[in-house]
Amino acid sequence: MSKLEELIQQYCPNGVQYIKIQDFCEVLTGGEAPTDSVKSQEPTEDYVYPVYSNGIGDNAIWGFAKSYRINQKAITFSSIGTIGHPEIREANFTPIIRLKVIIPNEDVMLIGFLKYCLEIVDFTSQKSSVPNVNSNMIKQIEVPLPALPVQREIVRILDEFSLLSAELAAELAAELAARKQQYEYYRDELLTFKTDVEEKELQDVLKIKNGKDYKQFGEGKYPVYGTGGIMTYIDKYAYDKPSVLIPRKGSLDKLYYVDVPFWTVDTLFYTEIDDTQVVPKYLYYYLQMKHLEDLNEAGGVPSLTQTVLNKVKINVPSLDVQNRIVHVLDNFDSICSDLKIGLPAEIDARKKQYEYYRDLLLTFNRADLTIATDRQTDRQTDRQTDRLK
Repeated sequence: MSKLEELIQQYCPNGVQYIKIQDFCEVLTGGEAPTDSVKSQEPTEDYVYPVYSNGIGDNAIWGFAKSYRINQKAITFSSIGTIGHPEIREANFTPIIRLKVIIPNEDVMLIGFLKYCLEIVDFTSQKSSVPNVNSNMIKQIEVPLPALPVQREIVRILDEFSLLSAELAAELAAELAARKQQYEYYRDELLTFKTDVEEKELQDVLKIKNGKDYKQFGEGKYPVYGTGGIMTYIDKYAYDKPSVLIPRKGSLDKLYYVDVPFWTVDTLFYTEIDDTQVVPKYLYYYLQMKHLEDLNEAGGVPSLTQTVLNKVKINVPSLDVQNRIVHVLDNFDSICSDLKIGLPAEIDARKKQYEYYRDLLLTFNRADLTIATDRQTDRQTDRQTDRLK
């Protein structure tokens, strides 16, 4: 029998009571950033107290201030947009818009235990277009209330599990980044020619076409591409030959190679390529190397224009050489793609494993309230007897 099992058997063999957050916590709402604050990711000599907003990890740091609003250890909880992500914050900080602050009475529940309980609260049933929770909704959340020794052991287990999971995820992410760099290095080497090769502008080898709205068409088998990838499928296509899709707005580094009939929306250009001069897949790899996102000249949303793209220069070796380069890069890309699929899948598997054991550890049988009340009465009687002795 594990230590946790022994503690559960000792302190709550018949289950545990559930308690509402309002019964043992203070719930506060974030406000505007302090007037004596600066937006920064690092503290300075004068601005030392963190200011938190929505976000995860370092992304939750809005800036630093000379003063603070919360003077004790507490949990911050994102309340608008991406709901949840409870984080324990050390004393002396300020929460701003979109954050709730939950301060538990640790004589009743350990802050670490409450943080893990809040991780599994589900707000996905909301129908609002912008998910949000208010203070009253948080106050009504019910959480299990095992004895403090049980809480302490569960926190210890989950803290260790979280640390191991985070370390493994960081290692896998680093491996994925290294593989990506390796792929890009060999791709760029293959596409950098040591001998003279004819250079042409894009407008000499292709025509750039604008995407259009698709909503007037019915459902079908032809993919509709946007800057984020396939959006839906319709019964009409815009082009039916191999093409490289180039973002017009948004994420300018997301190129797509498509060799089936497709449609594009107006945030993407598609290309009609002269395949007597350029192998379409060769063009796709070459444009990846050109980092078209660096051509952005817009002050707001990143964007590209046909005028700028038409002047982009590419090396155009013989079709035979292009095909051989495509063959090598296809093989290399296949290996890297397997890793891109495998490593994120492993990261996701570890995350699910952690969530499974966390949920298991935080699932208790509800105690019979009558039994619980009788035991509470017995304890009160014992205390009164002890005082009389």
